Amino acid sequence: MTIVVERVSHRFGSLDVVSDVSFDVNDNEIFAIVGPSGCGKSTLLSIVGGLIEPASGDVRVGGLSPDALNPITFVFQDFALLPWRSVAGNVQLPLEHRDLPRAEMQHLVKDALRRTGLTDFAEAYPKQLSGGMRQRVGIARALAVKPSILLMDEPLSALDGQTREILMEDLSGLLASTRLSALYVTHNLDEALRLADRIAVFSRRPGRLREIIDVPVARAERTMPDAGAELARLHGHLWSLIREEAIDAEREVAHV
Repeated sequence: MTIVVERVSHRFGSLDVVSDVSFDVNDNEIFAIVGPSGCGKSTLLSIVGGLIEPASGDVRVGGLSPDALNPITFVFQDFALLPWRSVAGNVQLPLEHRDLPRAEMQHLVKDALRRTGLTDFAEAYPKQLSGGMRQRVGIARALAVKPSILLMDEPLSALDGQTREILMEDLSGLLASTRLSALYVTHNLDEALRLADRIAVFSRRPGRLREIIDVPVARAERTMPDAGAELARLHGHLWSLIREEAIDAEREVAHV
């Protein structure tokens, strides 16, 4: 499903956060957003998801406003699981607010567990799982509602390096097998280059769109040796766009 962001700006009080941002996301495209800390990436994600009304501008998903769509689901970095519910119970949670026959609800839960490799862990509880497995539950919960689009806000940032690498590989395969458009916010350039078809680079606050970069290597080929030189070139270009402002933003955050 297509996403159109047209001249979106937003502020919190007197603080300008996002300024005059426009871009399109194609059907079945993974579109990453990177930029310095505090540049409005997560705010823009919330605007696209209908959680925040922009101060100006417009968002259309499949030609409609976000609040007129089937569920738009989020995956966050902190998992947000209910500790007293099993894996299956957490995945089922968003379905309980819909008027579904029990058999259909159970089918949707089982399908989401299967697609995320969690079938054997359906009766486990979050405290029994690793960080990577808990994030799989969050992804399964998002997929269970058959969303119009998927919005991912730093979904791997709370994981250690090895777990992040494993889940990034699995997430790449999952997104490839799911006809779903996704916005993926991250600070990690390697994640963006592994998962996204295109990458939007934002400036410091107020976040403005500096450049959109195509990743010309097919997603399935990005771990192959032949792709290394091109991905390294793109990484260098991304970092050249962000480096100075990222340093300034980090100093600003450190002094707050």
